[in-house]
Amino acid sequence: MAEMTGSDALSSTQRDEDVRAAGVFQIEKRNRLGRRVSAHAILITISLIFAFPFFFLVASSLKTLKQTFTVPVQLLPNPVAWENYPRALEFIPYVQYFGNTLFIAVANIILTLISCSLVAYGFSRIQWYGRDTLFGVVIATLMIPFTVTLIPQFLVFRQLGWIGSFHPLILPALTGNPFFIFLLRQFFRTIPYELSEAARIDGASEFGIFWRIILPLSRPALATVSLFTFLWNWNDFLGPLIYLNKEENYTLAVGLYSYFSKKSTTEWGLLLASSVVMIIPVVILFFFAQRTFIKGISMTGTKG
Repeated sequence: MAEMTGSDALSSTQRDEDVRAAGVFQIEKRNRLGRRVSAHAILITISLIFAFPFFFLVASSLKTLKQTFTVPVQLLPNPVAWENYPRALEFIPYVQYFGNTLFIAVANIILTLISCSLVAYGFSRIQWYGRDTLFGVVIATLMIPFTVTLIPQFLVFRQLGWIGSFHPLILPALTGNPFFIFLLRQFFRTIPYELSEAARIDGASEFGIFWRIILPLSRPALATVSLFTFLWNWNDFLGPLIYLNKEENYTLAVGLYSYFSKKSTTEWGLLLASSVVMIIPVVILFFFAQRTFIKGISMTGTKG
């Protein structure tokens, strides 16, 4: 009977421990669920805050001029002025300005990828005296504001006779961008050096290693550079405003500004509709390239 009693006590103790463990597990599960719900609620709230200006832009682009200045502010258009969008594509030479902007952006992407990838390869995969010191100098140029070099650049381009053409907006990309050089260098350093050594043993030249091994493995970083370059050039206003003095060469940003600066009464519905149409290519590009873009950013800097 004593043995039976001891066995029953042991079983009862084990059951109590199992119950306590199950209770602790349930509490931890509820806590994890609560933290997850709280985190998602905060993220959703922040996302809605950041998305509100875009929502207001789209809603305002569908309003009439009278609705735009209604007090209190009318968030949703009533009635909806769908005609703003076809009119927005007609009140300026939109196709021509779109083509100019696209040409500048694509040309900058190509030249930036060529210059920055070559420089980044030299800073990351080739050993030479003073490499890290010179790289530090290149990175230090990030601290120089654009406005500091604006006047000297303008004087140089004027002496070359480039004012009024696309050259000042495109050819400087051949000199490289320190931020993109840094980004590509950090990504190139994550690629195992054994691949380069194996290629050298097989007789590959330095450029062959760069072209056939490094670049194919660096597509996420190259896509990130391309997306940033496209975004900066697509939305650039100051550069085209300074260097382009012919209306047939205007970009979308300068074209919209020049049109409305000449009008005594601004048709805000058309302006906002044009702005929405101008944003669409960027949104589409980021939508299709977001996974590659995030991969390129996340893998940059994982190796010093």
